[in-house]
Amino acid sequence: MAEKRTKPIVAIVGRPNVGKSTLFNALAGERISIVKDTPGITRDRIYADVSWLDKAFTLIDTGGIEPDSKDELLSQMRQQAQIAIDTADVIIFLVDVKQGLVDSDAKVADMLRRSHKPVVLVVNKVDSFDKYMADVYEFYNLGIGDPHAVSAVNKLGIGDMLEEVVSFFQDAGEEEEEDDRIRVSIVGKPNVGKSSIINKLLGENRLIVSDIAGTTRDAVDTEISYKGRDYIFIDTAGLRRKSRVKEELEHYMILRTVSAVERSDVAVLVIDAVEGATEQDAKIAGIAHDRGKAVIIAVNKWDAVEKDDKTIYRFTEKVRNTLSFMPYAEILFISARTGQRLPKLFETIDMVSENHAMRVSTGVLNEIMAEAVAMQQPPSDKGKRLRLYYITQASVKPPTFVIFVNDKELMHFSYTRYIENQIRQTFGFRGTPMRFIIRERKEKER
Repeated sequence: MAEKRTKPIVAIVGRPNVGKSTLFNALAGERISIVKDTPGITRDRIYADVSWLDKAFTLIDTGGIEPDSKDELLSQMRQQAQIAIDTADVIIFLVDVKQGLVDSDAKVADMLRRSHKPVVLVVNKVDSFDKYMADVYEFYNLGIGDPHAVSAVNKLGIGDMLEEVVSFFQDAGEEEEEDDRIRVSIVGKPNVGKSSIINKLLGENRLIVSDIAGTTRDAVDTEISYKGRDYIFIDTAGLRRKSRVKEELEHYMILRTVSAVERSDVAVLVIDAVEGATEQDAKIAGIAHDRGKAVIIAVNKWDAVEKDDKTIYRFTEKVRNTLSFMPYAEILFISARTGQRLPKLFETIDMVSENHAMRVSTGVLNEIMAEAVAMQQPPSDKGKRLRLYYITQASVKPPTFVIFVNDKELMHFSYTRYIENQIRQTFGFRGTPMRFIIRERKEKER
């Protein structure tokens, strides 16, 4: 059964003050943070899940620019456009009808045109179509197709714009249907050894590795075969140029991670054994968790750590604490330099990938639920007790279950977690998150 595995990515590019964040918020609505139980992760409003009609996509904002000079504005705009070209399936190029056509718009339009990525030209701040239409037509001069007039503030013209955006989605989905190779994204902070791992698996230096953060060039999807199975490895290292500003680098890293994770089935989060798990690792892990991917935590440079008989135990505990929202993740201790336990990585990828796509029959699920309810009574409030009627698995990747109850309000997060643990005790589901949807059924509907 072919699962639709990737959501297209749409990026917004544009000069300062043309209304990028207003458009971002208009499209994203308030549905920014889906997972409420992810402690320690601040949601930067850099990416959001958007659905329009029956199409879902990930929207990314390529970042605010506040340059001091004209030259700097252009170089930062180009950098933004490059991020969009690298990571997005469709690019929204936003311009401002009131400022008119500006020189830097034309230069960025050239870049976007040469990339051959689909670009939707959107002219913002058109509060009245009658009044501004003549000014909108001026943007035909950019040579990147028809301008779409919108007002992000008043949410005018958004539907027509989205119609155009989603019209470019078709092709991406269809090509991938036949491909049953497991797609693995290698994610993590700069310099934790992501490229070294891929190089070691490949046995050749395909990716340039050096010690300066942000030096890996042009990350490409790499096909690697192991014991007769083919895998696609997606590397997020490819920061094309060193950025002066640390924030920008982090912003870029998050966007690259969102884009790579979105295209993969399994995310391998690489952590530096010497440094231990950090806040930044938690941020990156949160992206994979939010997107419901199978997760392996690979602790690299393990050969460089002084060890005694408790080292692994202590390190595991620290990782579990920092990444407390994903207790399901598998942990592996490896060394890209010596190749230690790298073959185990493939076995683990196979295992978590199978769990990610595992289906459990409705009959068995309901037996587990009945037993769980008998062992631990559901919560009650003001004399009303929660009743669980029925559970069924709705989808895979990640395994998603629907539970029908008498009152949604009574189904506390902790009780859902308890049911999840009961299912995990029976079936393992190691390495994959599980999602639960709680639906209400009134007594008489039964």
